[in-house]
Amino acid sequence: MPIETRTDSILVADGSFDAHVALPEGGHGPGILLLQEIFGVGPYITAVAERLAAMGYVVVAPDLFWRIEPGFVASEGDAGMQEGMTIAGQCDRALLLDDAVAALEHVRALHETTGTVGVVGFCFGGNLAFHVAAAADPDAVVSYYGSGIASALDQAPLITCPILFHFGEDDAFIPAAEVDAIRAAFAGRSDAAVNVQRGAGHAFDNFTSTRFSQPEAAAAAWELTANFLDATLPTSTPA
Repeated sequence: MPIETRTDSILVADGSFDAHVALPEGGHGPGILLLQEIFGVGPYITAVAERLAAMGYVVVAPDLFWRIEPGFVASEGDAGMQEGMTIAGQCDRALLLDDAVAALEHVRALHETTGTVGVVGFCFGGNLAFHVAAAADPDAVVSYYGSGIASALDQAPLITCPILFHFGEDDAFIPAAEVDAIRAAFAGRSDAAVNVQRGAGHAFDNFTSTRFSQPEAAAAAWELTANFLDATLPTSTPA
C-alpha cells in the first residue's frame, strides 16, 4: 500500500511554512520531526520520510529555508552544494530553532500522532536536532553527522531524552576530536550513544548523492537507528 503524503502549513509569529507529511499504513503512529540537510526537502528527505512512515511513524519534514528561499531544492553536484551552503549561511539560527520547535509542536498536535514524538536530523538538520533536544521536549533524537555540535556542548546537560549520534570515521567536515568530545559529554548515560561508521565520510546515508552515498555504512547505521526508534518510540503496544 503506497504511503500517503500531503503538505501541511506550520504557523509561526511572523508567517507560515510548508512541511512534507508522510503517514504510515493505518494513518496513525508516533510522530517524527525530520530535519533536512542543506539540500532542502528534496528527493532524499522525502524518501527518508517514506522509509520512516513505512516503519509506522507519522513524519513531518519542514521547509527550514522558507525565510530565505521557500521550496528550495539544491541542484545536482557541486553547484547544489554551494547553493545549500550559501542559504544555510544566511539563516538566523535563533529563528531556525524557533521554527524547528514550532514544527515539533505541530507534529505533537496532529490527530494522527498517537503520543511520543522524536526528531531525526541529517547534516544541517543533525546539528539542529541536537539544539531542539536541548530547547524542547522530544521523546528521542537521532542526529546524523551534525557538524558544529562540539562547539555547543554546554547545551548537553539540557538534553534529557534518549539520543543517538551517527558519524563517519573519515568525515572531512567533522574531526575525530569533535566526535570524542561529544562522546565524553554524554559519557555515563545509558540512553545516549555515539556511533562511528568505519571508513565512512560525510552524508553517507544520502543515496541520491554519488559524491556522498556509502550504502554499507548507511545500512549499518540505519539498523541502529531503527532499533533505537523501536526502543524509544515503539509503534505498537507490547502485549
